[in-house]
Amino acid sequence: MSGRRVLRRVLVANRGEIAVRVIRTFRRLGIETVLTVSEADAASLAARLADRVIGVGAAPAAASYLNVDAVAGAAVAARADAVHPGYGFLSENARLARACAAAGVVFIGPDPETLEATGDKLAAREHAVAAGLPVLPGGHVTAAGRSDADIAAMESRAQQASPGLAGGPAKQAGADQVTGEDAAGLAERIGYPVLVKAAGGGGGRGLRVVRDPAGLEHAVAVASAEAAAAFGDPRVYLERYVERGRHVEVQLLGDGDSVIHLGDRDCSVQRRYQKLIEEAPAPGLDAGLRDRLRAAAVALGRHLRYRGAGTVEFLVDAERGEFYFLEVNARIQVEHPVTEAITGIDIVAEQIAIAEGRALRLTQDDVAFAGHAIEVRVNAEDPRRDFLPSPGMVTRAVFPATTLTAGNAAGRVRVDTHIQAGAAVSPLYDSLLAKVIAHGADRDDALNELRDALGRCRIEGVTTNVGLQRAVLADGEFAAGGVDTGYLGRFLARDPLGDGQGAAGPAGDMRAGDGQSAGRGAGQAAGSFGARGESAEPVRDDRDGDAGAARG
Repeated sequence: MSGRRVLRRVLVANRGEIAVRVIRTFRRLGIETVLTVSEADAASLAARLADRVIGVGAAPAAASYLNVDAVAGAAVAARADAVHPGYGFLSENARLARACAAAGVVFIGPDPETLEATGDKLAAREHAVAAGLPVLPGGHVTAAGRSDADIAAMESRAQQASPGLAGGPAKQAGADQVTGEDAAGLAERIGYPVLVKAAGGGGGRGLRVVRDPAGLEHAVAVASAEAAAAFGDPRVYLERYVERGRHVEVQLLGDGDSVIHLGDRDCSVQRRYQKLIEEAPAPGLDAGLRDRLRAAAVALGRHLRYRGAGTVEFLVDAERGEFYFLEVNARIQVEHPVTEAITGIDIVAEQIAIAEGRALRLTQDDVAFAGHAIEVRVNAEDPRRDFLPSPGMVTRAVFPATTLTAGNAAGRVRVDTHIQAGAAVSPLYDSLLAKVIAHGADRDDALNELRDALGRCRIEGVTTNVGLQRAVLADGEFAAGGVDTGYLGRFLARDPLGDGQGAAGPAGDMRAGDGQSAGRGAGQAAGSFGARGESAEPVRDDRDGDAGAARG
């Protein structure tokens, strides 16, 4: 990107809590916001907060938030200077970045070439090796039993289901890139267990653990089909599976010439490879290992000439003092607030400055770390029923008073949410309702603050995982710090309630609401949110004496 450009109007191409979160920074900086909405989100909190909304299609994401042409067209129609894609959806889509460039609109994120290099997990591995990073033994494999015609048919079905994803990596690359090494031979050389991973996506889709040769062929075929349906790309690869690894990531900022890090985060509390709790800095790491992780991330960023905010993820074997590159997330992360809490840096504001063509406003010496921060994700799901999603109408939403905001490391608690009484939770989108973040002088302080904050959350009308999160925060193994990615499975197996039904523990019932509205359909419209404006700021709820009832 060459030259400077002041951004005065930005299209926010996302929904939910991340749309609300980025709109707040834009408003603070005096930048006008235009929000893309599907038919299901026309009355959402983000729509109320934006200066203007533009509809981009029907409720299903494939017809709206994943439709590249509709989003790019909305940016042109709005005469936006830039597009902020948030996370998920089209946030790492090179085709959208190119469409923006062709229209003279700034894409707030890396350039298309970087998005292609990092979005393709195989290509990202190659770049990591070139930058000197250690990677797990592995390689690209053929989907067992699938001919080129089978793969072409899978691609066709995926493109029909998700037209906005046309032109994905497999489609662009041709048939030669969906063939690879024999899976059985590679697995034998790596040694079991192995992990089958989708090359063109993430989020736990197209991912299978295989512990013996008998299950390999089926796992590769299923993962390939799942990846084709989810990402339009059936390619998979194998890596050695580390049983007790930790998931640690490093936050980067780059301007294409200079790259710095904003410290590390631990994201090891996961359910089916979906993160539930994140904290910064990663607890219990040897200082030397921490320094090497951060240096490796910066080295890869420099190798890529990275521009924007991004995260390099690693698998860490803390006992051996070893780590391995996993992937690059070329966007803002769900867990970015914990980094903002310990650095006092508004990452979205830095994204804007970089997108305007400025050099980094910070040097590495400018980045200081204060205290510890922990975030829990509050999802509309039922842990007692294998985490079944719980759509419906939110009848009440109470959160603790928030004093911790982006760019203010002196606060204690921050809540990022898009719900309030009357909000509809659709089964068509991610189940994330809110993120509760606590910052303390040290980890114990932050943990105590978070336990108190989460105990004052009240969400009714849908079932949530609040009880499970409180039980985890009360667990001695988690409190000790440094758990691995298998921790939550072991915790659930202990059945903390002792009734054979689930893992709510003494912290309380997981069913935060009466559950009567959980069966309402996707067409359920959100209720009235009242007057337009910043009315979602926490207010006092006298019924409980808790601060944070969203104004309805």
